[in-house]
Amino acid sequence: MINQSKVSRLASFSQLLQPKRVLLLSIASVLLIASPAMAHHAMDGKMPRNFFEGFLSGLAHPLIGVDHFAFVVAIALLAVAKRQGIMIPIAFILSAMLGAGLHLIGLSLPGVELLIAASILIVGILLTRKDDLNSTTVFGLSTIAGVCHGYAYGEAIFGAQMTPMLAYLLGFTCIQLGVVLVVFKLGKRLLEQSQVSASLRSTGFVICGIGITFLFSQIIDVLVPLPKG
Repeated sequence: MINQSKVSRLASFSQLLQPKRVLLLSIASVLLIASPAMAHHAMDGKMPRNFFEGFLSGLAHPLIGVDHFAFVVAIALLAVAKRQGIMIPIAFILSAMLGAGLHLIGLSLPGVELLIAASILIVGILLTRKDDLNSTTVFGLSTIAGVCHGYAYGEAIFGAQMTPMLAYLLGFTCIQLGVVLVVFKLGKRLLEQSQVSASLRSTGFVICGIGITFLFSQIIDVLVPLPKG
């Protein structure tokens, strides 16, 4: 007959690990969604021609781009314990629209991919820290990162007609808002269960791994650029 106290301890341990497992699986699922080449375009490299294609491409870009998705998830989790924290990822979403607009009007932002990779690593590190960071600093990071990520979004629609272009902007804004709300709500639930600290640190290490991977890849691209075919 199984010892009842052992069963109780195992149940408690399993309950403690469950929120971490949910968060880690959520992040890991990004790697399964992404293509081997980590593509950033839903239309197989083709320019969207109408509202539907533009909106679909906008919905897909933040999901099939592991770097973008990882940052959206991370910044939403980082905002969980902050007062009026939801405004932090909202600032990212709004500034992403600004960044996309800057690209579409032809403004050059050099080294944007390096900045994006660095932003993922930084927010991952912040998630692993035990000491709290003030909301103003996180808000500023979120805004700057949003411009960089948005600028990269603009690349996928640059040169399109106005209708698919606007639909694309609407699409990537809607999907990011949806992801933020889901992740933020999950984080708040963990906070209510007093399990948020360990869960965020575990997720932070995953985000750091993604950030390091992309940063290393971008550095290699700079040092050893691939020949243009």
